[in-house]
Amino acid sequence: MRTDLLTLVQWLSPAFPTGGYAYSHGLETVMAAGERSAAGLKGWIETVLRFGSGQADAVLLASALRPAADFSALDTVARAMAGTKERLSETLEQGAAFARTVSSLTGRDLPARALPVAVGEAVAALNLPAGDVVAVYLHAFTANLVAAAVRFAPLGQTDGQAMLASLHPVMVEIADHAVTAEVGDIATSAFGAELAAMRHEDLDVRIFKT
Repeated sequence: MRTDLLTLVQWLSPAFPTGGYAYSHGLETVMAAGERSAAGLKGWIETVLRFGSGQADAVLLASALRPAADFSALDTVARAMAGTKERLSETLEQGAAFARTVSSLTGRDLPARALPVAVGEAVAALNLPAGDVVAVYLHAFTANLVAAAVRFAPLGQTDGQAMLASLHPVMVEIADHAVTAEVGDIATSAFGAELAAMRHEDLDVRIFKT
């Protein structure tokens, strides 16, 4: 089980070639509009976690970890949950890169899917509690957004790490909810994040792809 845990950490680490640091999930738009404070950026990230794609991805991932999960059906839902062109590209491009790399490492033939479903299909072969898997996934998701803030805002490394640590309880809360929730329970209301993703498509100068 410890080896499986290390495998999961490797698959969701910044070093894993999914291209995660190329995406800001719309956060670049927020920072370009003038929000550079640690408190403001933390609030934006927490909103995405609780009410946006964070909790939606968590439920989809937890559903993909259940016995006899229908990965194709979950992938269809994940694509439909992407509210903007860039959000769809983000989850599909990262999911394809994740599946491709895991397939090369394990010899399995994992198809390209939206990221949370691709992770769930790969991790289902490991002996790990679903809640732990979802929590680590959310940590990787959040760490990528914090890294974007550190690079662009600019936010100090210590401030970034403090922000990430302060969001740990939120990740655990969402993970605990996800393991008992059904796909039909997904409900998002982070409209500001969706609008930021839409506006990002027209930014004159962009560091991130989304």
